[in-house]
Amino acid sequence: MTKQLLEETIRTIPDFPKQGIMFKDITPVLRDSKLCRDVAKKIADSFREDCIDVVVGIESRGFLFGMLIAQELDCAFAIIRKKGKLPYKTVELEYSLEYGTAIIEMHEDEIQPNQRVMVHDDLLATGGTAEAAAKLISKIGANIAGFSFVISLDFLNGQDKLKAHSEKIVTLVNY
Repeated sequence: MTKQLLEETIRTIPDFPKQGIMFKDITPVLRDSKLCRDVAKKIADSFREDCIDVVVGIESRGFLFGMLIAQELDCAFAIIRKKGKLPYKTVELEYSLEYGTAIIEMHEDEIQPNQRVMVHDDLLATGGTAEAAAKLISKIGANIAGFSFVISLDFLNGQDKLKAHSEKIVTLVNY
């Protein structure tokens, strides 16, 4: 996979979801099965030596490549969702947003203490949701082995919030 092909495939949509935002849309990537496999393999290759027990995908676009990465690493896959979306007993964490708060949760039996966990989402912006995921995973007693993203909006400095949990932050395309 070439970084250039991935950059050319990601679509930029101006003024979505609101005026002034240049939304990075990964859905065109999903039409290319080889590119999808290559994305998952490229990220997985960055974590092969880290003995990952669980890849966690953040709702909802983190599920798309998170499961493929877990398959590449031959490990478990778990999901973190917004409050009220999971049917079984959950653990949750409330975190601050730019305006207000949100709550994320996961099933209480998804991750065990001392497991090595990699957190995946499609895009790193301000880092708030990925940081909350790391705090939730740490609350269970598991260890954050690193973070992965297809895209990073570096000018928003989201990686700064994540470095307290792991220095390993892998992104394929940076803006």
